[in-house]
Amino acid sequence: MSITRRRALAALIATTLLAGPAFATDTIRVGLPTKTYWPTTIAETAVRQKLFEKEGIKAELTVYRSGAETFEGMAAGAADIILDPPSLVSAGRKKGVMSRIVANAAMGNFGWQLMVPTKSTLEVKDLNGKKVGITAAGSGSDLLALWTIQDKKIDFTRVPVGGGGLVPNLLAGNVDAAVVYSPLSFQVAKSGEAKTILDYATAAPPNLTAGWIVLDKFAEAKPDVVQKAVNALYGAVQFMRANRDVTVKLIADLYEMPPEIAAMEYDNTIMKLETDGDMGAANVPAAVQLSLDLAKLGGLKDIVPVEDVISTKFKPVPTKP
Repeated sequence: MSITRRRALAALIATTLLAGPAFATDTIRVGLPTKTYWPTTIAETAVRQKLFEKEGIKAELTVYRSGAETFEGMAAGAADIILDPPSLVSAGRKKGVMSRIVANAAMGNFGWQLMVPTKSTLEVKDLNGKKVGITAAGSGSDLLALWTIQDKKIDFTRVPVGGGGLVPNLLAGNVDAAVVYSPLSFQVAKSGEAKTILDYATAAPPNLTAGWIVLDKFAEAKPDVVQKAVNALYGAVQFMRANRDVTVKLIADLYEMPPEIAAMEYDNTIMKLETDGDMGAANVPAAVQLSLDLAKLGGLKDIVPVEDVISTKFKPVPTKP
């Protein structure tokens, strides 16, 4: 190619970029704790409604096997924004993984249930010395298992089986009980394969159970990308709340479950998620502190002050579809 043609092509590209619509110039890698879980529904909605594109960024979604693995992915530089509990941020900072929660996603353990096979005669008090399935050590399911041990004054072995392994291992008898998240908890209860012996949505005190998290260095280097990402994610939450039928169908299609189970997930989980994500809200510090206190009761030793766990710099401005 001649110098003249190169210059002409460069000029054409520059003109097109300047005059054309906004193109995605940055990519945000979104880490999700497990497939069949509401953060995946939010992220998939944001992608399908082109909310990231409308913010001028691209999104790459990666589904992990647990919250702990998701956090490790971010720590290793494989994800830019993830969904996890405050306890992992606190423990991470003690180990040199400097991150903060930039947006509040949930103030309760919606849909989380301690379950046993339907034919089991075990109650919570009978789990002493038994095996209970969790996704992974340090994950949300692990924290709830540890809380159960402390609150009910019993002791059992926590068995990490990954998000996709909870129900299969429970039904196969490899574990006596399992801490199951929605909509899987709704699905196996509806099918009659398992039953709930403890509903964490009502049993555990309300607290900030999950938020969107980024590394400090990423927030400092690309604050505009972080802001655009949370805008898109909370735009997705608002879209889902305003479009029940579309969201129920998405849940059913994504997770290959009957529409009635997807509807239960919508009503009992999606509609209870935080809608603005504002970490600067007056009730947030106390909710984060309670979350850390509950984790401490469950055995977490690496607790840092609330102000080191949260960031108030990125109040979401939900993207319009």
